[in-house]
Amino acid sequence: MRRCPKCNQHYADEWLTFCTQDGTSLVEVAQSTSEPPPTLLKSDMPPSVSPTEQPTLDMPDRVASPPPFVPPPPPFAPPSPPVQYIPPPPMQQSGWAPPPPPPYPVRPQQSLAAASLILGILSVTLGLCCYFGILTAPIGLVMGIVAVVQNKNEPTKYGGKGMAIAGIITSALYFVVVLIFVLLYGLAFLSSGIQGLN
Repeated sequence: MRRCPKCNQHYADEWLTFCTQDGTSLVEVAQSTSEPPPTLLKSDMPPSVSPTEQPTLDMPDRVASPPPFVPPPPPFAPPSPPVQYIPPPPMQQSGWAPPPPPPYPVRPQQSLAAASLILGILSVTLGLCCYFGILTAPIGLVMGIVAVVQNKNEPTKYGGKGMAIAGIITSALYFVVVLIFVLLYGLAFLSSGIQGLN
């Protein structure tokens, strides 16, 4: 039987070592019974055994100390915050690193200048006999002028200045040839009209 020295409550369970009310360590209670405690009968040792060789019962007085009180955990513990992930620091490279490759040479764009040259050549050759040079010559002239302006503003990006100038010249040559034909036909018409009047 055990009892709590603080609240004087008695407990019959032998395995219980602390009070369930206040957590105080329990102490043993001497049971008062009418029976006398059992006695040990001492048997006499035979005379052949000397008193120094007689067995003795030297048992140390052991007092069971109760374990320390550990309060029970709360029924609903708040959840612990999640652990935040911290990325590892980047690995630093040591030693020699190869240099980057050289940049590839970028060729300047020449498409507009080439188109102007092609349209100018078509206007002077086939455009004179088929009369579709009236459409191709102005387009070639405008494209050549735009290509020259682009080359002047951004020479690293746009190229073909010579082709653009050649396209402008051939497109303008078409207009010069047409103008000459118009003047010749006009003069011939006027001269035939004047001769008809005489």
